[in-house]
Amino acid sequence: MKAVLSILSQVRIWLSLRQWVLPIGAISLAFVVISCTTVKRSIFAPPQIAGADYSGSKSCVECHEPITRKFLTADHARLLAPGKNSHEVGCESCHGPGSLHVKSGGEANTIINSRKNPETCFACHLDKRSQFSLPGAHPLLAGKIGCSDCHNPHEGSAFPGNKPLLNRNDACTKCHTDQRGPFAFEHEAMRDGCVTCHNPHGTVNAKMLNTRESQVCLQCHVQSANRSIIIGGMPHSSLMRNGTCWTAGCHEAVHGSHTNANLRY
Repeated sequence: MKAVLSILSQVRIWLSLRQWVLPIGAISLAFVVISCTTVKRSIFAPPQIAGADYSGSKSCVECHEPITRKFLTADHARLLAPGKNSHEVGCESCHGPGSLHVKSGGEANTIINSRKNPETCFACHLDKRSQFSLPGAHPLLAGKIGCSDCHNPHEGSAFPGNKPLLNRNDACTKCHTDQRGPFAFEHEAMRDGCVTCHNPHGTVNAKMLNTRESQVCLQCHVQSANRSIIIGGMPHSSLMRNGTCWTAGCHEAVHGSHTNANLRY
């Protein structure tokens, strides 16, 4: 009997609160929906420089005319922001307010140089910050290279891969000269670009490989892997136990060879 009375008491409490619970739930749901749908654009806060004000892109043209003249061709020139407050920001949206830079006649420490400070780029490219923190990555966070060493933010495509076939790998081979070629026996993967095998921003794998060890080769070269790994009509199961495709003494010249069609030195 006591159990029944307890249940009835709980039911009465629920009925008395129902008139408040449902409206509160509806208001909460509406708040979530509004907060997720009100803003239909990316929100970006330009970098700040202590004591500096925005002077407008026209002040940049006086000294940097070759750069500003070509900027209209750049991918970044398509980043438009509505409203009068943004009409004159332009260059300063990445380099920070330039009044101190103008007054000082262009002193280096009065403006943000993204070559030395990648935080300007990370403000929009958030995923790249985490990739550069992975074990296999270019030493950008250590200040040894900058984003602009590989990407051109001021002219044309910002993506090195959007180039003709012959110079698609130029962004990589200007530093990695041993892999430039041309080779008498080339690795066809180089035609598709270095990013076929490597992630230049960083991965968890050694040598910035997209996948671990020989898996990066097997994703293109394996013909059969039922009970035996067959590559080029030849069983490779026992060979694969000796190391990776390039460390086991088989295909050391993985980028291309001058002496051997099987990519050997």
